[in-house]
Amino acid sequence: MKYFHLIWAALFRRKARTFLTLASILAAFLLFGMLDGIRSTFAELGQNADGAQRLQTTSRLSMVETLPLALEPRIRQVDNIEAVTWANWFGGVYQNPRNQLFTFAVAPNYLELYPEIEVEPAQLEKWKATRNGILVGQQMMTRFGWEVGQTVPLQSNIFPNSDGTLNWAFEIAGVLRARDGKNAGFTEALILMHYAYFEEATPYVDDNVGWYVSRVSDVNRSDAAAKAIDALSQNSPHETRTMNEQAAMAAQLKQMADIGLIVGSIMGAVFFTLLLLTGNTMAQAVRERTSELAVLKTIGFTSHSVLAMVLAESVLLVLIGGVLGLGLAAVLGPVVGAVSGGAISLPPIGWRSWVLGLGLMAAIGLLVGALPALRAMRLNIVDALAGR
Repeated sequence: MKYFHLIWAALFRRKARTFLTLASILAAFLLFGMLDGIRSTFAELGQNADGAQRLQTTSRLSMVETLPLALEPRIRQVDNIEAVTWANWFGGVYQNPRNQLFTFAVAPNYLELYPEIEVEPAQLEKWKATRNGILVGQQMMTRFGWEVGQTVPLQSNIFPNSDGTLNWAFEIAGVLRARDGKNAGFTEALILMHYAYFEEATPYVDDNVGWYVSRVSDVNRSDAAAKAIDALSQNSPHETRTMNEQAAMAAQLKQMADIGLIVGSIMGAVFFTLLLLTGNTMAQAVRERTSELAVLKTIGFTSHSVLAMVLAESVLLVLIGGVLGLGLAAVLGPVVGAVSGGAISLPPIGWRSWVLGLGLMAAIGLLVGALPALRAMRLNIVDALAGR
């Protein structure tokens, strides 16, 4: 640390170039913070303690294939299964095609298997008593300025109403909230409608459901229960695949997109560009200070001291820009959510993202500083002072 003032002075020797490089590093790690938060959120879906007790049963062919409702009482008889519910994808668009909503048609006992979702008791009773009632996540209520008791028009992406149109009207009976706030991002963006009303109102659902959710009594025997459920429909036209929620959600996401691969590809391109940019900055900085480095060696600085100072300068440059970028990403998440009224919900920057980010900063700093530092270490004093 006794040479920190020399490192700091060298870093800001060309202020304009340094600030432009810092801006590039900041932008790269701002993007990293946001994308890695999204990747972590998708990777952790279904990993909470409540989800460990739930199994999800879907068609073996595809998540869009339906299953017969007659399968429900048979699943309920499987050993270790204490409760079963079901749901169907509805989709939903409000006013503008860009306002895509996560709307599910669910069984009356659906929320009993999701204790992490909270609804006021009076509102829950109202929903149960309202034929076309829906429960709406808090984020959706804030986003569109809806109120309990209001009738809202939605369009289904897939299912027409009994009148042959895609237009549906629902009454908001209550609000969905995450009990502990951990899963607020997804829970509070949901809309739940009655499966009975959905089945009655559309001609395209005939005692079929999208998927079943089962709660097991003993999580240590959940794998055996999953195999027993799949055995019920083996060699039938409706073979099933039953997994815990974590595996089921991961499988569904992979059918749509590999989030990890997408994020990794984007960040790989960003950091490759950052390596070239920062490497060029450090090479220029050392090249301009050739005579100064020679003077340092002349007055007694060892070659290894010069090497360490150049590496420290490189790492410090990336650390300053990277920490500012990650810090800005952490601040922007809640701000964007508040400004957009919940329309855009960015996941928080967790400690894993910070650890990974700091590791990347150190690695990038050492990598881009390695060649300039070696050049400075091997510098010949006479040649450098002579300008050769």
